[in-house]
Amino acid sequence: MSKHKGAEHHRQAAEHHEKAAEHHRQAAEHHESEEHDRAAHHAHAAHGHSVHATHHAEEAGKHHASEHA
Repeated sequence: MSKHKGAEHHRQAAEHHEKAAEHHRQAAEHHESEEHDRAAHHAHAAHGHSVHATHHAEEAGKHHASEHA
């Protein structure tokens, strides 16, 4: 873990965005196969990762504002 809080939040945001993208890809595959329950599961997981990514992006912004504003 970085000693810089802002940098770590940016890394976490990126990781969650990547996980969300993968879940969206899996949801698309299941949707095409008409496996709607599985598609919904992955869509829901993608949304959760997006929420986490947004949280970390906001925390990085707060850190920047408190350190540099």
